[in-house]
Amino acid sequence: MEIRHLKLIKAIVEEGSITKAIDKLHLTQSALSHQLKEAEYQLGTAIFLRTNKKLVLTKAGEKIYALANEILDKLTETQSQIKQMVYGEYGEIRISTECFSSYHWLPPVLKQFHLLYPNVELKIITEATHIPLQKLLENTIDIAIVSDTIKDNHIKYTELFQDEVVMAVSENHPWADKKYVVAEDFINEHLIIHSLPMETVTIHQFVLAPAKVTPKKITPLPLTEASLEMVKADMGVMSMAKWALQPHLKNNPIKAVKVGKNGLKRKHFIATRANETYPDYFQHFINFLQNEINLQWNIQ
Repeated sequence: MEIRHLKLIKAIVEEGSITKAIDKLHLTQSALSHQLKEAEYQLGTAIFLRTNKKLVLTKAGEKIYALANEILDKLTETQSQIKQMVYGEYGEIRISTECFSSYHWLPPVLKQFHLLYPNVELKIITEATHIPLQKLLENTIDIAIVSDTIKDNHIKYTELFQDEVVMAVSENHPWADKKYVVAEDFINEHLIIHSLPMETVTIHQFVLAPAKVTPKKITPLPLTEASLEMVKADMGVMSMAKWALQPHLKNNPIKAVKVGKNGLKRKHFIATRANETYPDYFQHFINFLQNEINLQWNIQ
């Protein structure tokens, strides 16, 4: 018997009818009937009995169906292993972050990973931004990059990097000459943020909310470039990761001001589902992120 005979028997049983098996195997009815007769001839006995217009497996048919499952499953597994040997690992990784600023450094890193693992598709799920841990638990994404962790036994955290959040202000702003600012300094300020809710804004979480301080005005503006233009015009202040703000300090009338005497540091983590067995390429990806960011990007 040949592989095509085993596929035929499996299709007839699992599709439940000759007509559906024909569609699945892309055969004509005469070709299917011919192959079935070939299989029964090779076996030396009937594989199916026709009962009330239905095909029912004979005892011999049940044995050959079980063998077909075993052989075809093993064949699929072997083909997969050979593909990995020849082309490398393949699959997909769905990823998201808790803030849009991460999308400044993430795409270039993903591009570098794709050069090493061309058969692993990396998908950025932007609709999970701001709620990546929820989406991780819902299996909408596979990996979340977060700085705001929650205690949950179903989530595993792996440290990625640490950065510092600073305030971007105009060189004409009163803060420009300050060594650092504290929560009370925000009371009469116009704070520009990327988006609501405030609970997702780092400066609010770790500085303003604990001190119960609300700035005079808060404006959500999802375009970083537009926000920086407002800062340059001394129309507000905004918080940014120091590494993200650094390129804008060279040729612009903008200054970076530290938050708090010791600076506002935050750690970023890779979050995955704790009880799930991920394919090997996931760990390769996590290791790649850690090495690429900490060694080459040197985000501090």
